[in-house]
Amino acid sequence: QVQLVESGGDLVQPGGSLRLSCAASGSIFSLLGMGWYRQGPGKQRELIARISTDGQINYIEAVKGRFTISMDNAKNTVYLQMNSLKPEDTAVYYCNADVFVTQTQFLNAWGQGTEVTVSS
Repeated sequence: QVQLVESGGDLVQPGGSLRLSCAASGSIFSLLGMGWYRQGPGKQRELIARISTDGQINYIEAVKGRFTISMDNAKNTVYLQMNSLKPEDTAVYYCNADVFVTQTQFLNAWGQGTEVTVSS
């Protein structure tokens, strides 16, 4: 079993900043990468940023230049620094991880979600 625990969601005004954190724990043999998804009201869940343990990073266009994903490999923790937040960033943000729980057994794990509301 692998557990992902997110934190950092909050109510923030437009233009503000938040930092989300997600710590992975449990039966982790090898961590391949972690990412952040979000699901806004009435919308489908979408991948917004992902980082691999070898440092490859991808963002969707909507967050490029405003959001920064980073990972502490020693702590199996991924962060999402969100700046210049907009009302359209309002969503539940989910952490996701690609993990080998043994040398051959792969698992894709999800966190429970943390809510971000951008509103004045």
